[in-house]
Amino acid sequence: MNTRKLFISAAQSACWLLAAASSAMAAGAAPDALVKSTVADVVAVIKQNKDKQVLRQLTEQKVLPHFDFKRMTQLAVGKAWREANQTQQQALESGFRTLLVNTYTNVLKRSAAADRVAIDVAPVRPQSGQDEVTVKTVVKQSGKQPLAIDYRMQSTADGWKVYDVVVENISLVVNYRASFEAEISHSGVDGLIKVLDEKNRALAKS
Repeated sequence: MNTRKLFISAAQSACWLLAAASSAMAAGAAPDALVKSTVADVVAVIKQNKDKQVLRQLTEQKVLPHFDFKRMTQLAVGKAWREANQTQQQALESGFRTLLVNTYTNVLKRSAAADRVAIDVAPVRPQSGQDEVTVKTVVKQSGKQPLAIDYRMQSTADGWKVYDVVVENISLVVNYRASFEAEISHSGVDGLIKVLDEKNRALAKS
């Protein structure tokens, strides 16, 4: 599965799974409960709203707060992150976040037509002091093969945050790292920032 297909699969499922209400986060919900609590609310919203601006707002307010973008960007960029200056790091994190916003918004438009979606979430019981867990899920949709998606999450001061998504044993972060490192090797960190900007402008128009 290439990076784009991997991301779209993960993004479509995450649209249903990871847009929990802020009250659930404030209440310190367990990671599996946080995932389970999202399904009905998000499906209801995307069924009623197909306007791109509304879906973009849903993405930014309900989905993305559950991601640790700094850690995801660090992992995806790899060793070049430590070599980048502060301005470059901020540009990389911003570009990666915008990439997710634009991609999720477009995926939500397609998800609005989804029918008969069932999501199984395996229970997770973190031990005392455990600050990282993996929430295992299986997405079942009419006419499609079941899709195994794992969410690697870390406990933070703001609740549980996703720092990687694993689709059928393929890590989203690892896949992005391969393409990011290739771009950095070819044109440096500034070249990657430029590529992210170009991708975001293209996605914003689609």
